[in-house]
Amino acid sequence: MAAGGGRAFAWQVFPPMPTCRVYGTVAHQDGHLLVLGGCGRAGLPLDTAETLDMASHTWLALAPLPTARAGAAAVVLGKQVLVVGGVDEVQSPVAAVEAFLADEGRWERRATLPQAAMGVATVERDGMVYALGGMGPDTAPQAQVRVYEPRRDCWLSLPSMPTPCYGASTFLHGNKIYVLGGRQGKLPVTAFEAFDLETRTWTRHPSLPSRRAFAGCAMAEGSVFSLGGLQQPGPHNFYSRPHFVNTVEMFDLEHGSWTKLPRSLRMRDKRADFVVGSLGGNIVAIGGLGNQPCPLASVESFSLARRRWEALPAMPTARCSCSSLQAGPRLFVIGGVAQGPSQAVEALCLRDGV
Repeated sequence: MAAGGGRAFAWQVFPPMPTCRVYGTVAHQDGHLLVLGGCGRAGLPLDTAETLDMASHTWLALAPLPTARAGAAAVVLGKQVLVVGGVDEVQSPVAAVEAFLADEGRWERRATLPQAAMGVATVERDGMVYALGGMGPDTAPQAQVRVYEPRRDCWLSLPSMPTPCYGASTFLHGNKIYVLGGRQGKLPVTAFEAFDLETRTWTRHPSLPSRRAFAGCAMAEGSVFSLGGLQQPGPHNFYSRPHFVNTVEMFDLEHGSWTKLPRSLRMRDKRADFVVGSLGGNIVAIGGLGNQPCPLASVESFSLARRRWEALPAMPTARCSCSSLQAGPRLFVIGGVAQGPSQAVEALCLRDGV
């Protein structure tokens, strides 16, 4: 399927991971794809760490994580990969922070988070790691913001988020970290807030127009997109049930307002718990769950220039709950759930002259 300008989308299938997993932590470093922890077939967090050499297409086992965990955050700091938070083998949030030293092939423990947390959002800027929100052992959402200084191996506190949450989507744009959505317990959060890294102050932007769980979020060309998800009934609608939607809402950073796109510009498929990313001026939505009895394989893209959705080649392995990572013109879709935890590693690529 053409993407314009002589470019087209295609799938690249990589050798499957040696270990099937869901909620794995992924990172890309010096031509290697690292997959760390996650949950295996038994449903318990893993300490397994594996890396795919992108040139030879071969998998290698790495030294295991010191702390088995799932749903952790990862940040690449030069030759190190920092793994933050997550949930452990007894389903409790963890405070452990560990660094994989790529040149030495070993792990080192780093200063722990001030509070144990899962669902922490992380952003790297100028060698500093910002950790936002999370859910603690008491299941309460957190508003804490911390910054990690690698040279001093310490976490420092910053002004808290106006809205406590975990599992939020974060975007670095200019000197600001934008935080969108997330959860408070079972309730989806609609807050949209920005932290100015220079003034260290928070700004509240207008909230999402609709409350949806497991929506997909992406930023492209000065706009933030919130797609699909599981629509939650209103507080007084006792007879309505959550349902899959194909909603598209767009926030213009310059004008500071949300637009709910009309029906003609909604996604082709209703979906939730899917992968979303931005490739070559297109917002892409991959897989997930819909009204069908099994995960979706369908893929679609929204062209920002042509303002329309188009079908793309289907994902080779239909899945939901996938880990994802964007590296150059590739959007990796890793693991997740097919009929059980998956070993699949596939990348949607934007290629010239296809």
